[in-house]
Amino acid sequence: FAAEGPVFCSGHDLKELSSEDDVKHHSQVFEICAEVMTLIQKLPVPVIAKVNGLATAAGCQLVASCDIAVASEKSQFATPGVNIGLFCSTPAVALGRSLPRKVALEMLFTGEPLSAQEALMHGLVSKVVPEDKLEEETMKISHKICKSSKSILALGKATFYRQMTQDLDTAYKMTTQVMVDNLTLRDGQEGIEAFIQKRKPVWSH
Repeated sequence: FAAEGPVFCSGHDLKELSSEDDVKHHSQVFEICAEVMTLIQKLPVPVIAKVNGLATAAGCQLVASCDIAVASEKSQFATPGVNIGLFCSTPAVALGRSLPRKVALEMLFTGEPLSAQEALMHGLVSKVVPEDKLEEETMKISHKICKSSKSILALGKATFYRQMTQDLDTAYKMTTQVMVDNLTLRDGQEGIEAFIQKRKPVWSH
């Protein structure tokens, strides 16, 4: 995900949330947003946010929902809904799963933005680079990912998010079985054979 202009994403259009529209309309707006955020994690490919500017409210939620986020040094991240009487409760779902609780709550309670470096320090973004290096760095990560097996990436991503919701013993039991299943995949065997034979793997995709 990327944007043009000085703002990465400012979240919902507040005109859509005025009293002129009914509760059904408001419900639909938030339900669609939640669906988009959850679909990002359900996609079988890694999703990268390339952030160059301000990401607020649902825009900050979008960054937190992506698998990887690369930000320019000028980027900022905020959930300022509390300041206009609309607490960022849905963005809090993604923030609370990406940031330490006290950092997320300070953002939610005050509406004050995190700088790019603060976002990096707390784990909201993966990397911070100068603005003129943002495209290069994002594509470097993307190209590196694209060298791997698509089926193995899909398996790994799905497994990662599944185990995150489980207790430690259940997570290890589930992922142990996934590792065994991984070995039965064509690309699983191809990768191991290529490593042993000291050659580049030829993935099935």
